[in-house]
Amino acid sequence: MSLTISRQKPDKRSVRAARSIRSIVSVVLRYALLIFLAGLFLVPFYLILRNSLATEQDIRLGVLFPNVLHFENIQELFSDSSTSILVGLQNSALMAVLGTIGQVLVTSLAAYAMARIPSRWSTVVFGAVLGTMMIPGAVTFLPTYIVVSYIGWIGTLQGLIIPSLFSGFTTFLFRQFFLSFPRELEEAGHVDGLGYWGIYWRIVVPNSLPIFAALGITGLIANWNSFLWPLVNAQNSDSGQTVQVVISTFETSQTIILHELFMAAAIGILPLILLFLFFQRYIVQGYTQSGLKG
Repeated sequence: MSLTISRQKPDKRSVRAARSIRSIVSVVLRYALLIFLAGLFLVPFYLILRNSLATEQDIRLGVLFPNVLHFENIQELFSDSSTSILVGLQNSALMAVLGTIGQVLVTSLAAYAMARIPSRWSTVVFGAVLGTMMIPGAVTFLPTYIVVSYIGWIGTLQGLIIPSLFSGFTTFLFRQFFLSFPRELEEAGHVDGLGYWGIYWRIVVPNSLPIFAALGITGLIANWNSFLWPLVNAQNSDSGQTVQVVISTFETSQTIILHELFMAAAIGILPLILLFLFFQRYIVQGYTQSGLKG
């Protein structure tokens, strides 16, 4: 006597329905996690904005939503005679723009020379550039200060900008990108009689705008947020203070002006937020094409 066991095939509709439910649950959980993380990321920005439009009492009591928004804090900040937020914003803008342009120009030229100009010293120079990335900034801070002080640039705009023109990391990324740049375009330039300088300006730069934009924007953000070197370079001179240094002056050993401190911080980060919102596509595209994947 033999027993036969029949296996019923699962209904295709039920299988599809189960897969659809799992897919929907996965998407919901993913977006819920992203919303939660985005909320955590935005909490500090909300606190800065809230405290900048609140009174000293509301800030110290930790009021979640102030009853009245005090927009007059903006006028109070710019009319404060003990600090100069306008001078700080101007110096930060000059340092960020001029420093970034100079850094992109210097590092891209150095990277292109190491990537394309034949020389037995290219590998040695590239190794030295990589070596600078392994040295902590605290080690080179004092020698940089001594050199700038010896030249007489302490408290000046050139002393604020020029020491930040070279970046080993930016040079490395530019070199990795130029190594993958199509040689056919450069060979066509050589045929037309262009040298390395002409090829760089007429062929390489116009066809490398994403990487230039990405590294330029990240360099601009780093220069704008720089604090320690501008603080030392200013030497108690109002004319050499950046916005980050001005923000630190609201907190002293005697008093802390909280609402002006947070208002200055809000104004200080506003240009960076706008910059990131408008150019985030170029940042992602530039790093994708930088050659780090290879």
